[in-house]
Amino acid sequence: MSKVRLLGARQQLPEILPALQDFGLLQLAAAPSGPMIEPAALTTRDRRCRDQLQRIGRNIDAALAALPTVSPLAPSTREVPIAALPRIARQAWRTRRAAEALAARERALTDERTSTRKYRDLFDAFHDALEQVARTSALVTHAFVVPGRERAALGALAQAIAGQAGAHYTVAMHDLPDGDVALLLLLPSAESKHFESIIAGAGLPELEVPDAYAGRPLGQAIPLMLARLEIVERELADTHAQRAVLAKDATPELVSARRPLRESLARLDALAQCATTPHAFAIEGWVPTKAVAELRRRLTARFGAGVVVELLARDQWASDAAPVALTNPQLFRPFEAIVRFMPLPRYGTIDPTPFVAVFFPMMFGMMLGDLGYGVVLAALAVLLRFRSRPGSWQRTVAEIAAPCAAFTVIFGAIYGEVFGSAGQRLLPWKPLLDRERATLAALAAAVGLGLAHVVLGLILGAVSSWRGERRQAIGRGVTAIMLLLITTALLAAFEILPHALFTPAVIAVLVALPVLVLAEGALGLLELLSTFGNVLSYARIMALGTASVMMAAVANRLGGAMGSVLVGVALALLFHLVNFGLGLASPVVQALRLHYVEFFHQFYSPGGQPYRPFARATGDDR
Repeated sequence: MSKVRLLGARQQLPEILPALQDFGLLQLAAAPSGPMIEPAALTTRDRRCRDQLQRIGRNIDAALAALPTVSPLAPSTREVPIAALPRIARQAWRTRRAAEALAARERALTDERTSTRKYRDLFDAFHDALEQVARTSALVTHAFVVPGRERAALGALAQAIAGQAGAHYTVAMHDLPDGDVALLLLLPSAESKHFESIIAGAGLPELEVPDAYAGRPLGQAIPLMLARLEIVERELADTHAQRAVLAKDATPELVSARRPLRESLARLDALAQCATTPHAFAIEGWVPTKAVAELRRRLTARFGAGVVVELLARDQWASDAAPVALTNPQLFRPFEAIVRFMPLPRYGTIDPTPFVAVFFPMMFGMMLGDLGYGVVLAALAVLLRFRSRPGSWQRTVAEIAAPCAAFTVIFGAIYGEVFGSAGQRLLPWKPLLDRERATLAALAAAVGLGLAHVVLGLILGAVSSWRGERRQAIGRGVTAIMLLLITTALLAAFEILPHALFTPAVIAVLVALPVLVLAEGALGLLELLSTFGNVLSYARIMALGTASVMMAAVANRLGGAMGSVLVGVALALLFHLVNFGLGLASPVVQALRLHYVEFFHQFYSPGGQPYRPFARATGDDR
């Protein structure tokens, strides 16, 4: 990033802001300060315009929120002339009122339909009893629809009423299609009020007849409500059609107006970050270093020598104030999403995205490690990519899944696994590493990867700290060397490496130890032990991989043990689907943990400010 200052005549300020918006790469900084310099102030006309734009924007957003979504619209970049604001304001206000009224009407009709359908279920269950009550005033009814999980409360209510009323009551229950229980209680009219307290104490939600049917027995009210249901269905369809027509007619213009309205508001807000003198303006901001020349070229082409772009020296601004923009090759760019789960790295420190792009899919593939599962994952990634839009999270997931699938296929070939142990019969070559049997070798491979990962993190930490904290940089470098020396000594002790390396490695560790203490103090020793524990934490790669292959083997053996081929295939497929689902979730979680805790801990410096340039609005207008 480079920090620039733009200087020009004050009367050019209203024209410079749209030009910077078109450029789209300058992030505005706080207004410069100094003698005779003050932040640009909005005129009375500007304030009125801003208030009107905000009001129109709120009406547009509310109207669109109350309308159904229409087909995607082409983005609009046209300016909204001041003369058009009154017309847009009227249209937005009228559309909002109409849309909200129709939406409220649709909600009311939907609620009425839902409640009436409950009464229909009740009427179907207790038709005869309700007709009997409708013909006499000596009986009253209490109706309930109780969730199935509260069925136990019904028994307690029936016992309580039976103890009070003896044979002068009737309780009928019926299971409804949705799993709830319909309950109808018939009581003598003279005793109804006495039992209302018992009913209230049971905490059961009683169905209340709508106000339009108040005073009528259920046996009379429900048929009227059911007759009304047909009218409700027609009115609901009509209301839905009216909302669709309104959305089709109003949405295009509202959407096309929303973007330029927002951009106009952004320009008015940006004035607060501009400084002025009686005759000049000054704007400071951040721009990618590669784009400084383009900024100069564009402003010169539009304003000639009237606007000057001054590059501020590095000692005039602090790194902590500079925004951070992650810039990586296209191949690595999807993995920026993983880095963005954490706070951005501070400006001037290391962006871990390239390392995540290599190690994350490698760890994933090492854990899943099945050629068959890898092919299935690759097919899902291709399908998701073709069904997603550029820039969407679905496209990002697809582009991360593709290299994960590739490493899964590679390690599946190394392990000789195709849907578990079936690979040993299907593959024409002998596996280089049989995870099902050679667990110690798989453990060594996982810890070896962890050692390389952690040592790389320590080296990156040393490089990142060298400018500001050299003792810390030396300490991390020595820690990395000592990890390698200790590993060499252990391998030599077990004669995996030549035994002659044992003594030189131990001597080198003893020489490096005081250097570590001098660089980082006694805490350096604790940090060394913690870092060694971080390396051993990568054993989880082996554990998850072994669990996956064992479950796949169980699936194959259970499938083969069934007497029916069809049943065996179905059972094996079910187990493989479960194992595949776990094989997607668990490696992702553990690979993220190994990066965030074991790897990033060695060098990552969070606290970067996101890069938000002053630009035209982008994205989905709807």
